[in-house]
Amino acid sequence: MFRTALRNVLAHKARLLMTVLAVMLGVAFVSGTLVFTNTLSNALQNSSAKGFDHVDVAVRAQDREDKGDTVGRTPELTQALLDRSAHVPGAASAVGVVRGFTALADKDGKLVGDGFMTEGGNYWGTKDPRYPLLSGHAPSGKGEVLIDSETARRTGYKVGDTVRISVDGPVLTPRITGVFTTDDGNVAAGGSLVLFDTATAQQLFGKPGTYDEIDVTAAPGTSQTALKSALDRALPKDTVETTTGQKLADEQAELIASAMSGLKQGLLVFAGIALFVGTFIIANTFTMLVAQRTKELALLRAVGASRRQVTRSVLVEAFVVGAVAATAGLAAGIGIGAGLKALLGTLGATVPDGPLIVTPGTVATALAVGALVTMLAAWLPGRRAAKIPPVAAMSSIHARATTKSLVLRNTVGALFAAAGTAVVLAATRMDGDSGQAPMGLGAVLLIIGVFVLTPLLSRPLIAAAAPVLRVFGVSGRLARQNSVRNPRRTAATASALMIGLTLITGMTVMAGSLQKSIDKMASAAIRADYVVSMANGNMLSPDVERTLRSTDGVTATSPLRNAPSRIDGQTEYLTGVNGSAIGRLTDLTVDDGTFAVGGSRVVVDDDTAKSHHWTAGSTFTVHYEDGKAQRLTVAGVYRGNELLRGILLDVTQLAPHQRDASDMQVMVKTSGGASDETKDRLVKALGTNPAIKVQDKQDISDDIGQMFTLMLNMLYGLLAMAVIVAVLGVVNTLAMSVFERSQEIGMLRAIGLDRAGIKRMVRLESLVISLFGGVLGIGLGVFFGWAAGELLGTKMTTYELVLPWDRMALFLLLAAVVGVLAALWPARRAARLNMLQAIKAQ
Repeated sequence: MFRTALRNVLAHKARLLMTVLAVMLGVAFVSGTLVFTNTLSNALQNSSAKGFDHVDVAVRAQDREDKGDTVGRTPELTQALLDRSAHVPGAASAVGVVRGFTALADKDGKLVGDGFMTEGGNYWGTKDPRYPLLSGHAPSGKGEVLIDSETARRTGYKVGDTVRISVDGPVLTPRITGVFTTDDGNVAAGGSLVLFDTATAQQLFGKPGTYDEIDVTAAPGTSQTALKSALDRALPKDTVETTTGQKLADEQAELIASAMSGLKQGLLVFAGIALFVGTFIIANTFTMLVAQRTKELALLRAVGASRRQVTRSVLVEAFVVGAVAATAGLAAGIGIGAGLKALLGTLGATVPDGPLIVTPGTVATALAVGALVTMLAAWLPGRRAAKIPPVAAMSSIHARATTKSLVLRNTVGALFAAAGTAVVLAATRMDGDSGQAPMGLGAVLLIIGVFVLTPLLSRPLIAAAAPVLRVFGVSGRLARQNSVRNPRRTAATASALMIGLTLITGMTVMAGSLQKSIDKMASAAIRADYVVSMANGNMLSPDVERTLRSTDGVTATSPLRNAPSRIDGQTEYLTGVNGSAIGRLTDLTVDDGTFAVGGSRVVVDDDTAKSHHWTAGSTFTVHYEDGKAQRLTVAGVYRGNELLRGILLDVTQLAPHQRDASDMQVMVKTSGGASDETKDRLVKALGTNPAIKVQDKQDISDDIGQMFTLMLNMLYGLLAMAVIVAVLGVVNTLAMSVFERSQEIGMLRAIGLDRAGIKRMVRLESLVISLFGGVLGIGLGVFFGWAAGELLGTKMTTYELVLPWDRMALFLLLAAVVGVLAALWPARRAARLNMLQAIKAQ
């Protein structure tokens, strides 16, 4: 039986080709993901480990937990602690580290890096072991800086050039005095690093005389553990904590591995979708191959082969096909991993140098996935073939599905579909978080139900295309009959395309609806003409709001300033605003009381009010971060949204209790409204600062739209693999169907249907099947998009369903194109059949 199985594989090489390609693509996706993430993780870990070469023990301030009505404050690392650290037994030297956001503009005035990775720091003395100088000398004062070599290469800056930088206030224009090298992971990922002398860094980052970290180097012969113990004895345990450089490197490696794990899981989900779609092709292929060899299998049964042996022979064929496809997929995956790494470089992301990592686990996973998926998909056709009695198989009376089997299938499908629909509908009534798991379960049940019911659905839906197909005469009528001749095969072929389009349509509906909802939220909640914020999401200096307030044409401004506090023993964040102007800058719906902010009067969003059982007129005691308390009165309760929520109080009440005041955003109202001229005036008033964004409502909406578009395009690209596999399925089904109908095609040619008519028949059959899968996929995608939106609507009051009719029409057109392209080779093959040889085919 084993030799028979191998001979069958060799005898049907061409017919198994599409199956091999489908499995190979899925395995390549899986192995490519593993190779790429392992390679990137290894390179980043090695690079980050180098950054701790000069750190034997790091001294950091201990985080203070909130206790009672006191907000915890992190203690400071002072110069005294630095001096004490440098003189403990076993210490060779100690370096004080200062860090902070620093925006650097390129020669065109644009922000270098992606905002979150544009950092600044201090250069220690005249020589810093952390940052070897390639050229130039150490900086001194605000007028001098160093930049990293990667930034210098990307921007074209060199020693002696003047650059524009900003920390959180005015723009500075220092001169570059040197260029240094670094193993900093942010720089490796495409960011920038600007270094000042220590005193300047402390002043700019609001940390005069203090440090973020103290890095201590061990003397020769002293281990990291011994140095840590000496520092623990010398330094106050209640304010600082010590960590060895090795532990820091290990922690960094864990963080990188964790980040890579999220990326890996996301990519593997899409690889799983491609493999799942591939199972339809595999099952279809083996079902057709087994059907073609029914008499052969019956003869084997008649001469003594058991049912188990017949099933096993089919599984052996599947294993051989899967192993070949997995091996090819692994090789392709290694190439994909290398290609993705190179692609990152071309897109501007700098990836640290390192070898391509192909672990034994990757090899084992690729081979196991390819073989197991193929064998699982082929098991049911093999089992079905083994159950056919030999006499019935030789008489071919088994070919037609029994009424009992169809009734059973339709009943099971209807139950699954009904259960899935009920669970999804029930989930839409739940809270956003609690409804996610039921929603996912319901979606899976519904997709399974629709797949099982697809043979039943194929007849009426394909029949609806009959009037159009009649236009094509005999070819059209034959195409319709062929597409419903074997409903199960049609269903399996269409389902592969259905799954891909379901996911694509659902995500498109969600993205369009979210974009519309956020547009409504911005226009409904904000009356301000502009919102000013940092490019990287960091805090703004209060100087920004003061500068804007004094700018010509500005009629009202208000900061949005966050600060922690303790209320009823719980941590609550306060938002400081300009009480006299906030009413003109926002348009919030008040459900209770009045929107009045000033003195001890505050307004509270509905969720916070509900959690504390507050209503208009309620009073409560707030404990600020400096430990002082104040009695406040709730003037009104408003409906919070994604843009504005929490406790709003006048910033004049909040500022005296803050040591380092900073604003999240500044809202601006102007006399002339939003215009290009007004925006330019505001940008110039802020010194054309590369770190600061000035956005009107449309800019905010466009920013969000760009994010959604980027995410959608990435998801489309990932799901393209599943669509390609579905195309292979259509090609495979048509090619094998043509082989099965060789005799019939020969008869059609003999009675007068020309080659063009044969081609037209196959193409129309492919088009009908593809459009059938497209209609099902788009329909399910709209339903899932609506359901997910209903769930999201419990948290986003402005959510509104938007059906992207143009995109859906495009997806349906894509399904038609898939059908036309998939039919090219099978149609050509059918038309080239020799009619006399085809008629003689048995």
